[in-house]
Amino acid sequence: MAKVHPTEPQVSGPCSMNSAGKGTFTLWMKSLVCHTNGCTVFDSKGQIVYRVENYDTKGSSEVHLMNLHGHVLFTILKKKLQILGCWNGYRGNFTSRKKEKPSLQVKKCCRILRGDLVCEVRVGFNKYFMVSLGRKKQGFKIVNSGGDIIAEVKQKQLPTGMVLGDDVLTLEIEPSIDQALTVALVLVYGLMNRRL
Repeated sequence: MAKVHPTEPQVSGPCSMNSAGKGTFTLWMKSLVCHTNGCTVFDSKGQIVYRVENYDTKGSSEVHLMNLHGHVLFTILKKKLQILGCWNGYRGNFTSRKKEKPSLQVKKCCRILRGDLVCEVRVGFNKYFMVSLGRKKQGFKIVNSGGDIIAEVKQKQLPTGMVLGDDVLTLEIEPSIDQALTVALVLVYGLMNRRL
């Protein structure tokens, strides 16, 4: 059976970097628990670093991004009564419904750039956009307000050129970018597209 993670040696640690300085991860859009709805994120050495166990149905309105040991890093909630889709993300396990300001907000935009779906992301005072790579291509990129790519998700391709199934993706994150936050944004994109 083919491995879904790179085999070349990498720098050790929870946020492994490849030689270009980017963090490289493999996303399997399935849970490891009985292959239910969810997502499992592997680092460049094939170790699980993040996971989502979504026992409900695809498109759940509440999802928890956890580390390997089950500690909740982000709680992602769908805002009700939103036509285009709006999601809020809170650091940690957001169990109380008090008026806490979200750590991130994602809104699907009406406007389309060159035929690509665009989502607007707000993290504090910073603004980002998630832009699809096109209708025929699997994946998207996250860009800052200046247009610089900070992360990119695309279908996993092995060094031999073989493309894996559409539920196995590669995530590359630029250096000095919060990796858990970026994975949370990837999850929101998956929820908006009913992949989780």
